Amino acid sequence: MTGPDLPSVAALDLEFDRGWLTIWFNQPEKKNAFTAELVNDLKRVLTSVRDNRSVRGITMRGRGGVFCAGGDLKAFKSQHQSGKTDREDVVAMSKNGAEMFDLVNTMPQVVIVLIEGAAMAGGFGISCCADVVISAADARFAMTETAIGLSPAQISPFVIQKLGYATARRLMLTAARFDGTEAKALGFADIVANTEDALTESEQAIRRQVLACAPGAIADTKALILRLRDLDRNETIKAAAENFADRMLSDEAAEGISAFLEKRKPEWVVE
Repeated sequence: MTGPDLPSVAALDLEFDRGWLTIWFNQPEKKNAFTAELVNDLKRVLTSVRDNRSVRGITMRGRGGVFCAGGDLKAFKSQHQSGKTDREDVVAMSKNGAEMFDLVNTMPQVVIVLIEGAAMAGGFGISCCADVVISAADARFAMTETAIGLSPAQISPFVIQKLGYATARRLMLTAARFDGTEAKALGFADIVANTEDALTESEQAIRRQVLACAPGAIADTKALILRLRDLDRNETIKAAAENFADRMLSDEAAEGISAFLEKRKPEWVVE
């Protein structure tokens, strides 16, 4: 399978294999914090593959045994000490982060996060934007912002989306810490594994499921899921009907229905 034309990046390590793009956060010396370089690299990569249906799924994970430490606190401290950062600079930086979270949340492909070590603050927030969360049992989580005088501003909608209002509110206000096992009980982690091999096998199992599905159908289903949040019942019925009609009349539906009736695998299945 021909790979996508990926941009050159410095803060990420990219792997493409049989329709699947793995994005490694690759600044382990900074605990894969959201440096300006990493944020901008991730935005460029996601934008470049967004409309490419040869990219069937995306996994994000971190090099060095840690997923993501959240915001780049050393850079924040340096900015404070310099006295040169004004309010508009901070607003712009926050909005840039929001664009990254929105991209992950709305990607037409299935997005997996595989978490080892820790996912703190923004690292936890970006995980809430994914479709599937796979976590090591001993991984550590917290929205630490309030404990250091900040607010979990741009991640808050996605944390609420993932955990529900009451749980998200409690965790954001208390900066509570929890591990992978507790993360599953909270509804954050979909799969928890005790070993690296088990983590890999869990991710491979999700890949196999996704690669058996039609890429256009996944993209349209995700678009519908995101759209339904803000519609009333009559608008929901109309949006769902139009979405289904487009799917029914698509080449993928013709191929999928024929394959089912002919007892064969459809052409999009990756073995």
